Amino acid sequence: MTVEIASENLENGVIRIVLTGRLDMQGAQEIDMKFTALAATKAAPVIVDMSGVSFMASLGLRTLLSSAKAVAKRGGKMVIYSPQPNVIEVLKVSGVSNLIPIKDDLPSALAEVLS
Repeated sequence: MTVEIASENLENGVIRIVLTGRLDMQGAQEIDMKFTALAATKAAPVIVDMSGVSFMASLGLRTLLSSAKAVAKRGGKMVIYSPQPNVIEVLKVSGVSNLIPIKDDLPSALAEVLS
C-alpha cells in the first residue's frame, strides 16, 4: 500500500482523517472509497492531516475535491492542515487551495472548520 488512512472522532464532533504516504495514482485508488465514506457520509466537519503525505497526484486531488463537495452538501466543511511544502505547491497550482482551506496546524484547522 502506498498510502495509509486513519480517522478519529474528536470531542467537538469533528472527524479527523490522517493520510500517510504517497497519494499517487495507486494510493488514491486504494483510499478513495474509504476516504469518501469517512468524510462525506455524515453532516460533520472534517479536518485532513496531510503532514505524512510525501507526494500528491491528480487522482488524490480529485478525491479531496469530491469529498469536500459532498461534505459541503451535507452542511459541513472540510479543511486540510499541515501539508508538506511540495504538497502545498500542488494544492496551490491546481487551485484546490481556493476551494478547500489549508491551515498550518491542528488548532488553526479546528478553528477554521468550526467557524
